[in-house]
Amino acid sequence: MTNNDFEQEKIKLTPETGFSLVGIDYFSEPVNQLYTVEHFEMYQDALNAKKSRKNPDEYFILYKGAGGEFFSR
Repeated sequence: MTNNDFEQEKIKLTPETGFSLVGIDYFSEPVNQLYTVEHFEMYQDALNAKKSRKNPDEYFILYKGAGGEFFSR
């Protein structure tokens, strides 16, 4: 997956409100490797869910900033 494809996938999965926990499926098609695990209203809940995963480094949190910009952590 190229950097641009990866960024486009992240933008597509970023929720309008709240926070989405997203995982990476390394065995999927290169353009569809990201998938939403769960949506949360609060960042702390999403962060706790990420930390509780077996391999937390394979997950990240997507959300929009106050100015509509896309963020991932």
